[in-house]
Amino acid sequence: MASSFSLHIKIYIDPSNVGKFLEHFKPVYDAVVKEPECRFFELYQDPANPGTLTWVENWNATTQWFMENQMTKAYYEPYLAATEPMFVKPREFKIYNRLAPDYCISKDQY
Repeated sequence: MASSFSLHIKIYIDPSNVGKFLEHFKPVYDAVVKEPECRFFELYQDPANPGTLTWVENWNATTQWFMENQMTKAYYEPYLAATEPMFVKPREFKIYNRLAPDYCISKDQY
């Protein structure tokens, strides 16, 4: 099986900043999903805590490749500069090894 991992990121912002955050997030999201190694990307919002946003990115790459080649892309810089000051708690992230294709299903979306 080729190297593949899933990145889960959670951020905490004031709920009043969610719209502003999403304005900065969308251009980066659009750029990331165009990357050939990005196989999945979905954003979630905690219904009980609307300032808590989580997203999942699945990548067909090694974590080393991701850190050296993806995280160094210039399109992250303005996004991070604009959004990190909105954080009310430190960002959390976890990296998981994917067990696909044996334990993966993708049906038509929406």
